[in-house]
Amino acid sequence: MNKIKLGVEWLDNLMPEGILVNSSTIISGPGGSGKPLIGNNFVAAWLKSGGSVVFMSLQYPSKDFIFASLKKVTHIELSEYKNNSFFIQLDAAISGIIETNPKELKANMVKPEIWIKAIEKASSSIPKDGPGILVFGSALNLLLFSPTYENQILNQMIDTIANDKTRTYLFSISTSLKKKEIENLENAADNLIMTRSEKEPFRLFMNIIKLKDLPYKKGEIEVPIPSGALMEVKEVADHSRKRVIPTISKI
Repeated sequence: MNKIKLGVEWLDNLMPEGILVNSSTIISGPGGSGKPLIGNNFVAAWLKSGGSVVFMSLQYPSKDFIFASLKKVTHIELSEYKNNSFFIQLDAAISGIIETNPKELKANMVKPEIWIKAIEKASSSIPKDGPGILVFGSALNLLLFSPTYENQILNQMIDTIANDKTRTYLFSISTSLKKKEIENLENAADNLIMTRSEKEPFRLFMNIIKLKDLPYKKGEIEVPIPSGALMEVKEVADHSRKRVIPTISKI
């Protein structure tokens, strides 16, 4: 399997042949605009195709939000795919990796060597059937707030996105801060989706900028996700900035 269709009408209209397996995709736009909810559709398609997903939880306080948002947006029950799911929880207060159960670990992903070890550990714990392994993470920019590791983790993330073709990567990134660094990550990705949001009512728009070796429809569309779901993501994102950035800024 070298490509995967997403099986969602509005996304299939934009990307009629889907995305390449073992490619990298960045969903980029303002913080708190609901970008991970677009990614949820990729995750649902991946799991339904028999693949496995590593959830890299950088901003969510618990995996419960991932379960709830996936169900709300894609109607998928993540508990039905527990054998094909692994959760990496960012914990910037520890030095390395702590395994919390067979399908979960906490890791200080700010450190480049831990970034690599955590992804490898997660990938070795789930099947590689179907399209293989998708690594899905949101708020990747949070890792750039460490004064000690900022350049190192940026270079590691760029290397992973550009050069690791053993897995498929899907990350959402906020452009609200660290714009130069974010542009480097966008340039490294095979596929790039830019987003923006509007308020009153809260709406999300997306535009495909590039899609490696496959056709796509140009032009901006409004993402058909309810404003209530978008607002929930914004509230979680606001919480994460207040909780996570101060901790990372001390490293």
